[in-house]
Amino acid sequence: MYGHVEKLAQEISKGAASVEGVEAKLWQVPETLPEEVLGKMNAAPKSDVPIITPDELAKADGLIFGFPTRFGMMAAQFKAFLDATGGLWRTQALAGKPAGIFYSTGSQGGGQETTPLTAITQLVHHGMIFVPIGYTFGAGMFEMENIKGGSPYGAGTYAGDGSRQPSKLELEQAFHQGKYIAGITKKLKGTA
Repeated sequence: MYGHVEKLAQEISKGAASVEGVEAKLWQVPETLPEEVLGKMNAAPKSDVPIITPDELAKADGLIFGFPTRFGMMAAQFKAFLDATGGLWRTQALAGKPAGIFYSTGSQGGGQETTPLTAITQLVHHGMIFVPIGYTFGAGMFEMENIKGGSPYGAGTYAGDGSRQPSKLELEQAFHQGKYIAGITKKLKGTA
C-alpha cells in the first residue's frame, strides 16, 4: 500500500545476494483492489517489480514472503496469490524448500507476531521448511528505546498511516534475514 514491504524486500534481497553464489529476485503479487479504491486509500504507485505467477515459486531454491497485515493476518492480495498455488500443492512442488516471512503492520498491536504465525499454515500445507530468524539478529532484537518492528519470526516494520518509514534498525534486520535464510538455503541445497 505505502511501499514499506517493498523497502524491507529490497534489503532482504541485498542480504541474500551478499551470500556467495546466491541470486536473489524480487517479485510482487497481483493487486486485487480496483484503482479507484487504491486512490481513496492514498496508496503509493506500484513499482516496476515484476508480477509473480505461482509457477515461479517452484523455480526458487528458497523463498522469503513479505506482506502487509490486515487485522493480524496477511493481506488479501497475498492470500489470493497463495490460493492460486493449488497446482503446486497438489504436486508438492514446494515441499522441502526453506521459506521465511516478513511483514509490515499499522501499529504495535497490529500483528507483528500473529501475522507470521497465521501465515505459517500456508507454508506447512506446501511442505515448506519455515526458517525463522529467532534471535540471530543479536542486540537489535532487544531494542527498547526506539520503535522497532520484527520478531523472532522475521523482519518487520510499522507503517502507521504510511508516513513512518522503516527505521535503520528495521532495515538492518531485513538485510540480516535475507543473508541468514540465503545461507541456510545454500547449505540445504549443497546437501541435496
